[in-house]
Amino acid sequence: MTTLQNRPNTALMVIDAQNGVVGEAHARDAVLSSIRGLVSRARDADVTVVWVQHSDAGLEKGSDAWQLVPELERLASDPLVHKTYGDSFEATDLESVLGLAGVGRLVVTGAQTDACIRSTIHGAFVRGYDVTLVGDAHTTEDLSAFGAPAPDQVIRHTNLYWQHQSAPGRTADVTPAEDVHFGEGGG
Repeated sequence: MTTLQNRPNTALMVIDAQNGVVGEAHARDAVLSSIRGLVSRARDADVTVVWVQHSDAGLEKGSDAWQLVPELERLASDPLVHKTYGDSFEATDLESVLGLAGVGRLVVTGAQTDACIRSTIHGAFVRGYDVTLVGDAHTTEDLSAFGAPAPDQVIRHTNLYWQHQSAPGRTADVTPAEDVHFGEGGG
């Protein structure tokens, strides 16, 4: 369904699964477990797993906070995209990575729901990708002290509104990790 030409494949995206991003995240261990299972299933189906790693003043490149969490294993053959903006496409080589792999559908996981996840799913959708948000494989920290809803409410709300997105020739949906199907041969 994607509006991108010659892009029949799917990629699993793992966004900002970094020590300093998910250290205090809501349901951290359960979310990382879901992501770990998805990564394994994607690899079994020969689906590209794209890792996205954020850096900024609070996540300095090379610092412990910047490192990917040890619970998840990135293979040297897995593409790694470095970003400095919320949208993983903005000022990165993500589009080139996905184009080379023939990817038109993204399965999105990671953190933070109310920042980089939202920015990236919207960024992908407007660029022509079909976007599946894995409803139980994204998380955020508690920002209620700053006026935000509780993390579980942020996650539920994002899942609610994303399943109702629509645009010509593209699909948006929310799927639990156990129901994500990658297919064979990168599909």
